[in-house]
Amino acid sequence: MLQASAEASAETALCKTGFPEDAYSAVLSQGVHEGQPLLNVKFSNCNGKRKVQYASSEPADFKVDEDGVVYALRSFPLSSEHAKFLVYAQDKETQEKWQVAVRLSLKPTSPGDSLKESQEIEEIVFPRQLTKHNGHLQRQKRDWVIPPINLPENSKGPFPQELVRIRSDRDKNLSLRYSVTGPGADQPPTGIFIINPISGQLSVTKPLDREQIARFHLRAHAVDINGNQVENPIDIVINVIDMNDNRPEFLHQVWNGTVPEGSKPGTYVMTVTAIDDDDPNTQNGMLRYRILSQAPSTPSPNMFTINNETGDIITVAAGLDREKVQQYTLIIQATDTEGNPTYGLSNTATAVITVTDVNDNPPEFTAMTFYGEVPENRVDVIVANLTVTDKDQPHTPSWNAVYRISGGDPTGRFAIQTDPNSNDGLVTVVKPIDFETNRMFVLTVAAENQVPLAKGIQHPPQSTATVSVTVIDVNENPYFTPNPKVIRQEEGLHAGTVLTAFTAQDPDRYMQQNIRYTKLSDPANWLKIDPVNGQVTTIAVLDRESPNVKNNIYNATFLASDNGIPPMSGTGTLQIYLLDINDNAPQVLPKEAETCETPDPSSINITALDYDIDPNAGPFAFDLPLSPVTIKRNWTITRLNGDFAQLNLKIKFLEAGIYEVPIIITDSGNPPKSNSSILRVKVCQCDSNGDCTDVDRIVGAGLGTGAIIAILLCIIILLILVLMFVVWMKRRDKERQAKQLLIDPEDDVRDNILKYDEEGGGEEDQDYDLSQLQQPDTVEPDAIKPVGIRRLDERPIHAEPQYPVRSAAPHPGDIGDFINEGLKAADNDPTAPPYDSLLVFDYEGSGSTAGSLSSLNSSSSGGEQDYDYLNDWGPRFKKLADMYGGGDD
Repeated sequence: MLQASAEASAETALCKTGFPEDAYSAVLSQGVHEGQPLLNVKFSNCNGKRKVQYASSEPADFKVDEDGVVYALRSFPLSSEHAKFLVYAQDKETQEKWQVAVRLSLKPTSPGDSLKESQEIEEIVFPRQLTKHNGHLQRQKRDWVIPPINLPENSKGPFPQELVRIRSDRDKNLSLRYSVTGPGADQPPTGIFIINPISGQLSVTKPLDREQIARFHLRAHAVDINGNQVENPIDIVINVIDMNDNRPEFLHQVWNGTVPEGSKPGTYVMTVTAIDDDDPNTQNGMLRYRILSQAPSTPSPNMFTINNETGDIITVAAGLDREKVQQYTLIIQATDTEGNPTYGLSNTATAVITVTDVNDNPPEFTAMTFYGEVPENRVDVIVANLTVTDKDQPHTPSWNAVYRISGGDPTGRFAIQTDPNSNDGLVTVVKPIDFETNRMFVLTVAAENQVPLAKGIQHPPQSTATVSVTVIDVNENPYFTPNPKVIRQEEGLHAGTVLTAFTAQDPDRYMQQNIRYTKLSDPANWLKIDPVNGQVTTIAVLDRESPNVKNNIYNATFLASDNGIPPMSGTGTLQIYLLDINDNAPQVLPKEAETCETPDPSSINITALDYDIDPNAGPFAFDLPLSPVTIKRNWTITRLNGDFAQLNLKIKFLEAGIYEVPIIITDSGNPPKSNSSILRVKVCQCDSNGDCTDVDRIVGAGLGTGAIIAILLCIIILLILVLMFVVWMKRRDKERQAKQLLIDPEDDVRDNILKYDEEGGGEEDQDYDLSQLQQPDTVEPDAIKPVGIRRLDERPIHAEPQYPVRSAAPHPGDIGDFINEGLKAADNDPTAPPYDSLLVFDYEGSGSTAGSLSSLNSSSSGGEQDYDYLNDWGPRFKKLADMYGGGDD
């Protein structure tokens, strides 16, 4: 296995990624046909992890599949321009690229080649299926079993090499496509066998190796152009014929064997084995063995023989003597073809036969008593060195000594190991020895060989000796007992409470020593120990819920030191099992939650967090406080079980925002503990699935509540400023237009009135009474106006006591001043009704000469009339457009 691993490593180290060939060539018997497989290119992927894709320098003519088979994409006669092209291989990850040249050539033709080719290439025809003739089933007389195709390995080509031609007799009426499947075609190893889909010509693309695959089982298929099967598949078996291309190989180049001295003829020594990768059922794989030489050749040149078929080596002559010849070297030959020296291939190996010694000399101690000493409590210490002599061959089983303790060590505290170089016995301590128990040991030891003595030889008294071992007293470590020491205490003990006395013992009974105690490890700094008597006292309150307490146990380590030479110390662990008391109030969990503005479809599941344990924890009681009253008015809490409750909205709608809901939780301790903890609830707008909308998710993702409120305030202030600016601009624009309307001499109101009055009575209508404009009611009382012709925006007939009567404006001298004064009075009067009944224009009402301007082209009430067209009449009607056209004022 090591040799195979080394060979594989060397092969990997010598592997080179890329195309193993400088160029590939294919010989064609005729022109190139569409879909014809031409050859197979091989890419060496050393590490096996590269993902390579192939491409052709002539992509319109040739393509390369993932298995390296090159196909023709179109039919064309082979010429010099198509005789050579390149195939590229590119690593998909590293984009590393390789290329190799491909050459195509035509097979030389001679008269009669076509006839010869048709005679040499066997044609396989699909068996015809059963047909009916005259009502009876008939079968065409053709073999159903296709005989195997025998193909010799290591063929030199040229490739592709035609094997057989597969044909269906239906190709006369149909356009068929042929294909083959199976290992070697479309299954690994792919691309060895290819078939022309048009002609059915089956070819092999490269030499075969029987030692890799001895037989290929393919299936041939015939389908029409639509992919429909027209023939049942037929099996094609290709046998790879073995050639004697492998030499015999010995499993080991050097074989080692032993034979005892004085062995009789016919004694088995060893077996050598060689293997041959050729077919073992043929002469190519049949091996024969023989001995070529023996060194040294004494006392006989033929001391050994070998079974030529099995490789067993046996002795054939007497006289093996280790003192004269300690080792024989044989050259063994293995030849195939049943040992034929002319045609067979051979190989050699070396067989080294060692003549072993017979154990006829027992080991003897060089002294009868050996002495040694060892400190107490020490192990793996060499106590004594036992020496022996042996006249047998060194470093053989007949010489190697084996020591055993036959007495003086009933508890097995000593062992004897053999030094492989000197053959001495090393007495070592394997178990600690206590001086206070045993001060000296006297061991009885015996020496033997790895193999028994020869028959008739006994062990002499010199093969047994005694070993005297003295134990030396040393200062030992004090030890706590028990260790660890476990005590049970309730948590909450006050400082100064005595817990226990944690003392150590000194194993040195023959030494007068004092022990002092110190604290070595106290994670929470809760304890102290008296340095003289080891009394442990608390210096802080014990808390079971402390992170330094694991599984209710608090560990503290103390050190006990003596005053010996050298001083020794020992450690002990005090484990305090803390019993729980109800000292922690429960808290709500989680601290924050989300819910919707409406009770459905969401609710909040909560539980309680209590650092105490049973029975001071659950089951819990959940409740809402009475104050503030908004808590119970807005929320309701329902206990689901002893550990969980559900918080829901009690009202139908709660505005989105962050709410702090206090929840009172009471545990089951005795007495119970209660606590009111805050649950921050974010109420948000939800979609149909009960999830917060995008704004809420943005708030939860990165912005706090304060940041969101600040942003909203800034937006509101900005909108108010913009609105105030727009209102101020509109009011300023109205005042400017009003002044322009009244002051501009070109737009004098009296000129405009003259134009409209021309239709009334002519030039005499220019004389008007200004008092009638100021008090139109005196001219035409409301009582005498027909109801049907009253304007909708005219002052109502009934009294309106809720509006104070505005004082009459003084008589102006000009109509422009009159209108201006009336406009200002209307703008500044907060009691003015929302219609144009200020009576300053009522002289145009019903019964007047001019008629009602506000009712022109109007067929509906003022509320239903669209006055936006007044904006198109120019600046003179700007005020009317603002009043009736939906302006801000």
